[in-house]
Amino acid sequence: MGNKENEKVEEEVQEKKDEKIKATGQLTLDKNKNNYRIHLLSIIGEVEGHECLPPNTKTTKYEHVLPTMASIEDSDEVDGVLIIINTVGGDVESGLAIAEMISSLSKPTVSLVLGGSHSIGVPLAVATDYSFIVPTGTMIIHPVRVNGLVIGVPQTFDYFKIIQDRILNFIVNHCKTSEKRLEKLMMETGILTKDVGTILVGKEAVYEGLIDEVGGIKDALKKLYEMIDSYKIQNK
Repeated sequence: MGNKENEKVEEEVQEKKDEKIKATGQLTLDKNKNNYRIHLLSIIGEVEGHECLPPNTKTTKYEHVLPTMASIEDSDEVDGVLIIINTVGGDVESGLAIAEMISSLSKPTVSLVLGGSHSIGVPLAVATDYSFIVPTGTMIIHPVRVNGLVIGVPQTFDYFKIIQDRILNFIVNHCKTSEKRLEKLMMETGILTKDVGTILVGKEAVYEGLIDEVGGIKDALKKLYEMIDSYKIQNK
């Protein structure tokens, strides 16, 4: 194959990668010195639920993410997963479904919180084997909210409590924070002016036990390479 043909093939491969990034925010990183294939998943904007959000809203669609996670688990070609998070939160059921899928992967996983990981973004950040947050990254913890008509009966509030307990239990089971402390952060009234909850910035999220370490992309990749090394040794 000549140089021009090689260039054409490379251009076609790059075009496909660009299309994949644009459509799903996902990419395979395979140019590292270890020759590891890292699947990069970005969780951005709002986590979309069963109804489509307006076209001018940036979203993460669970119908894209769930099949991808299943494909990663089934593939011998993917060595690890890096999840980059900058989300305002979104649909609880969809967010928890993605978090559960991430946490059940056998491949090494690392998350990196950038701008923010708010609301249902908290379970997504802690779902990986190891987590990072940049110094200016934020995490907002607050009670469950709903939009639209709510029937003001005891059964409704019992249902909200069940949803909130599911989120609390998932977070507690995947980080170093105690349930009691998490509930206190969730019900704090003196931090958010017009809301209930707590905002944690960078090292505060580490101090509270939600995130493992403050760091950026180089730290996240370095940790993931180390975890893949250990994984391969253990599974020889």
